[in-house]
Amino acid sequence: MAAKRKKKAATKVKARVKKPVKKAAKKVAKKTAKKAIKKPAKTKKSPILSLAGKQAPTFSMPTDDGSTVNLKDLAGRRVVLYFYPKDDTPGCTTQACAFRDLQPTFKNEAAVIIGVSKDNVASHKKFRAKYGLTFSLASDTSSVCEKYGVWKEKNMYGRKYMGVERSTFLIDENGIVRAEWRKVSVPGHADEVKNALQSL
Repeated sequence: MAAKRKKKAATKVKARVKKPVKKAAKKVAKKTAKKAIKKPAKTKKSPILSLAGKQAPTFSMPTDDGSTVNLKDLAGRRVVLYFYPKDDTPGCTTQACAFRDLQPTFKNEAAVIIGVSKDNVASHKKFRAKYGLTFSLASDTSSVCEKYGVWKEKNMYGRKYMGVERSTFLIDENGIVRAEWRKVSVPGHADEVKNALQSL
């Protein structure tokens, strides 16, 4: 009987020792599991460096009139290259009409205006005809927006999507970006570009 009691007592002691060891092991296992499923840290996107004073990225894009516009073919002329989100939307229409109205001044300064968006050429053709636009609209079917750093993540009513950030680049006769405007506010912008062009 005494031997049995001793055995039982020894078993109880072992059980007491095992419980905290098991609990500790469970905690370690949980921590390890959490680390394993932890999401990787988000890498910060490097900011787009200014293109001002640098050689303008080359481009070749189809336009609304069925031709192709190339930066190299515009050597010797000044270029107002403006990127906009979408044809026939309120802000983009106001901007396009402002450039249209100042077209004679830009022409006097030997400047070519080119509007760029991701819309196709058929959409551009309708947009140009509807508002009597006097300059070409180019369709970025490759990665011109990315080259100029205007293809950005946007947020509208909590919905995230990729789109064109309204931006304008003034390129001189030698293909150098002389001025740039990012996150453009439409009112007064065309006049601002005109003033910059006249001061070159």
